[in-house]
Amino acid sequence: MTGIIDYGAGNLRSVQKALEYLGEPDVISDSESVLDGCDRLILPGVGAFGQGMEALNAKKLPEYIRRRAKEVPVLGICLGMQFLMRRSFEDGEHAGLSFCDGDVIRFQEGKVPAIGWNCVSALRSPLFSGIPEGSEFYFVHSYYAPVGEYTIARAEYGVPFSAAVWDGKNAYGVQFHPEKSGEKGLALLRNFVRLNG
Repeated sequence: MTGIIDYGAGNLRSVQKALEYLGEPDVISDSESVLDGCDRLILPGVGAFGQGMEALNAKKLPEYIRRRAKEVPVLGICLGMQFLMRRSFEDGEHAGLSFCDGDVIRFQEGKVPAIGWNCVSALRSPLFSGIPEGSEFYFVHSYYAPVGEYTIARAEYGVPFSAAVWDGKNAYGVQFHPEKSGEKGLALLRNFVRLNG
């Protein structure tokens, strides 16, 4: 069972539909007792970092996510990936969940938000098992995490950036939207479902 964390924002239904297509049982909830029954968690997200973290904090979900990540795999999608970082400089400075020791900063080159398909390379995680180097995924974002030790896949938009991150344990994040990325995105979600914490 995959739990989709509901904090009042995010592309919950599209993620759920992708899991349903894969035949993966799922539940959308903000209830710890419900999510405790899940074998893995997905933290989706669209919108602004500060508002999203406020919503998470209002439901006391950061502490819960940190605790469950010691037991089961967690996947942050788009803004959900950015939540995994130390802090974001979107509309001020905001603390993240600090699974990965890096910042989220704004693109200084090109048109923002960066919208569309982008090639992802330097794949180094079971999350990308069977997915060819240079595969394209769908992105929508104005802020990014620079490449660092936590980077398990990268892309470029004026500068190289983290297309996917990993904390070395159970917390994974992808800047792109796998649920909007066709067969490659479904393959990534299938790989995530197969991960063991």
